[in-house]
Amino acid sequence: MSINNEVSKRKTFAIISHPDAGKTTMTEKLLLYGNLIRSAGTVKGKKSGKFATSDWMEIEKQRGISVTSSVMNFTYDDLHINILDTPGHEDFSEDTYRTLTAVDSVVMIIDSTKGIEAQTIKLFKVCRMRGIPIFTFMNKLDREGKEPLALLEELEEVLEIDTYPMNWPAGMGKGFLGIFDRHGDQFVQHHPGDTETYIPNNELSNHKDLIENPTFKDAQQELELVTEAGNEYSEEAILRGELTPVFFGSALSPFGVQVFFDTFIHLAPSPTSRKTTLGPIEPDNEDFSGFIFKIQANMNPAHRDRIAFLRVCSGKFDRGMTVRLARTGKELKLAQSQQMVASSRDTVDEAYAGDIIGVYDPNAYQIGDTLLVGKNTYEYDELPQFPPELFKKVTAKNVLKSKQFRKGIEQLVQEGAIQLFRDQMTDAFILGAVGELQYQVFTYRMQHEYNAEVMLESIGERLPRWLKEEQVDRKLFDSGNLLVRDRNNQPLVLFRNEFALNWFKDKNPKIELIDLFEVNDYT
Repeated sequence: MSINNEVSKRKTFAIISHPDAGKTTMTEKLLLYGNLIRSAGTVKGKKSGKFATSDWMEIEKQRGISVTSSVMNFTYDDLHINILDTPGHEDFSEDTYRTLTAVDSVVMIIDSTKGIEAQTIKLFKVCRMRGIPIFTFMNKLDREGKEPLALLEELEEVLEIDTYPMNWPAGMGKGFLGIFDRHGDQFVQHHPGDTETYIPNNELSNHKDLIENPTFKDAQQELELVTEAGNEYSEEAILRGELTPVFFGSALSPFGVQVFFDTFIHLAPSPTSRKTTLGPIEPDNEDFSGFIFKIQANMNPAHRDRIAFLRVCSGKFDRGMTVRLARTGKELKLAQSQQMVASSRDTVDEAYAGDIIGVYDPNAYQIGDTLLVGKNTYEYDELPQFPPELFKKVTAKNVLKSKQFRKGIEQLVQEGAIQLFRDQMTDAFILGAVGELQYQVFTYRMQHEYNAEVMLESIGERLPRWLKEEQVDRKLFDSGNLLVRDRNNQPLVLFRNEFALNWFKDKNPKIELIDLFEVNDYT
């Protein structure tokens, strides 16, 4: 089969949401449809003893949260599906932002009882900047929540994106009757006991009890209003990320999920061209290429292995092939390659553009690395780097464990979940993170995966600003405004506060201070 045919079968997407909106629950239901699991776990595994498949770390099972992106692959309706489940917690947003560079579309889940929440807004902005098509699922219709029209209005006003409801709910909570499936020209009836019946619109007259129900009639009138006054359906606008198709349902029940998924996977785009330093590369280009967007240590604690997550962007991947690392020019053989459902892995012999595969990392890769075959050397658009906000000095509790301590820090930092800096004055290790929860996960993993207990000493919130090498002057800095270097040996200053930053700018107007938030425009 040609590369083109294989690429057209790939559907690679991420699921994003605010914490507790139902993201991991939705992922579990989709895995059920793909016959990967027999029964869905829930995120709240602590109480039920059953855990979500995508939550594979021990700490995720204990706390009932997702703290790392996971990848799941399966075949459905002759399509090859790649789902990336991402952490919802804002402390792990950096991992989520990187993951979004590896997908072709996004499913945004919104809790209909709460509406649009803070983390959803942040993640939406990242998708919008990258022009990623966004499909919206209004979740938890089995509870009393906001009115559907109010939810659509909120989407349009807060996120500034046009909406097109693909279905329309009749009632909510205990009075929930089902949904009008506009795309499938049918009514999907909800029954107590979490079953659903599909009634074609031209057969609705045979269901008197349903169509004479006041809730059904009200929903019909609302749908007429939406049809007359709402936005027009446009696949082109959807693919440009300007119009979001909206689906209503309940992931937990599950109700409306099957209808949503069947519609979504046929509307969602297959892989398209991607930007590189040499210009766009098409997915059906015969030469293999891809980039690493994530590195995960200890997915198999028994082997202490490191897996690099590779998004295939062009050509065909064959297990055992030799590729070139664009950053160094070094050639590497990709002998160990896997496709994954969270921490479960199967050897994969071939893959095409859109696929996400795991390759063994011999300590050679960095996040953002491009792997390629062919005469031309180029790199895919650099993955965004994010400035941390909280900083802590880290030391080993037991000096005899210094070897494990250094190895653990090196590997966990390479995953990108936490950043490492070295104090230029004392050579002390300083860790930077977006939120406190990252430190808790770091401490837990250092102890349980590397047998190295650590001590953390907070130096508080700081304002990091990078410097140009030629402008570094040690005499200008002290313990208040720390001069440090990042893991790429780039100099930066950790300013104590806004006042200290402005004072330094006034005193040293010729020194250029670089703010990564402004560079990436991710605020």
